[in-house]
Amino acid sequence: QVQLIESGGGLVQAGGSLRLSCAASGTTLRPNAMGWFRQALGKEREFVAGLSRPDDRTYYDDSVKGRFTISRDNAENTVALQMNSLKPEDTAVYYCAASSTYYSSRFHRHYDYWGQGTQVTVSS
Repeated sequence: QVQLIESGGGLVQAGGSLRLSCAASGTTLRPNAMGWFRQALGKEREFVAGLSRPDDRTYYDDSVKGRFTISRDNAENTVALQMNSLKPEDTAVYYCAASSTYYSSRFHRHYDYWGQGTQVTVSS
């Protein structure tokens, strides 16, 4: 069983930065794919960024490419999402996710472990 706990959300002005962290417990992060998703009020959950296994290749949604960076720290068993140049449209609840069967995926249905979510609000 994998437990994921996010932290680092908050309120920031447009153009600012936030760093989200996802701490995993219950197992090592390998061999699961890890990802960050977000869900804005009244909208469906959408893919933001992912880390593939076993090569740790990173991939992003076009809306955040060049602004967000996903990274893994195996020693600390955490996955981070550095978010720069934030925009009001980035406002959402952000979720960390892990897949027990896929090595990479942009589809939320391929992930079977989820954190509780952390709110990110970007003011204009």
